[in-house]
Amino acid sequence: MKRLLPFLIVLFVVASLQAQNLQVHYDFGKTRKLVTSTVEMFKPDKWGSTFFFIDMNYDVNNGKTMSLAYWEIARGIKLGKSPFAAHVEYNGGFGQFNMGSSYGAYQINDAWLTGIDYNYNNKDYTGGISFQLLYKYIRNKQDFAYQFTTVWYLHMLKKKVTFDGFADFWREDNSFSEEGSTTTKNTKFVFLTEPQIWYNLTENLSFGSEIETSVNFSGNKGFMVNPTLAGKWKF
Repeated sequence: MKRLLPFLIVLFVVASLQAQNLQVHYDFGKTRKLVTSTVEMFKPDKWGSTFFFIDMNYDVNNGKTMSLAYWEIARGIKLGKSPFAAHVEYNGGFGQFNMGSSYGAYQINDAWLTGIDYNYNNKDYTGGISFQLLYKYIRNKQDFAYQFTTVWYLHMLKKKVTFDGFADFWREDNSFSEEGSTTTKNTKFVFLTEPQIWYNLTENLSFGSEIETSVNFSGNKGFMVNPTLAGKWKF
């Protein structure tokens, strides 16, 4: 029952928030080997759009429990009939570790963002792209930073194949210890992109992959690639 509890929580979140899709990824990254569930929703309306996602990691090598929970929620507000929108966003989460002899928890620094979106969709909505220019405040760390984001989707082969994803580049100061040395190296930016490719078996069920590619992200200095094998159910 204890192992089922995190998945029951996810299903409760899906039901209560009427999310559009639930994804389950197995991560093949060199140091990862974990399962991630993603609850995701994008909902346009006459005033703009709302987007959120919730990621939860389940690490069998880290206490056999949920090791991380993270979410982002963003609201776009249309600026008249133009393709531009005002943007407000919140990011935050927490993690925990249990290595047998030691355990603890940590908070992912809250971040608030605001700025402007440019959105484009083709006439039949088989493809679209968004560009975002944002001011970013990272609590207890970065009072003034910036973030550039692009989000895209493309439906191909009569919507049997979907290529989508995002790319983020933002200003953030991080320090990393050199392996085998007491010296540290400082970095001033983070890059993260997660392109996904899906084969849509039915209108609801898809299988595919995500290739998380990053630089200086999540406590890892330099370039890193983490591929996944995934399934998705659309509600």
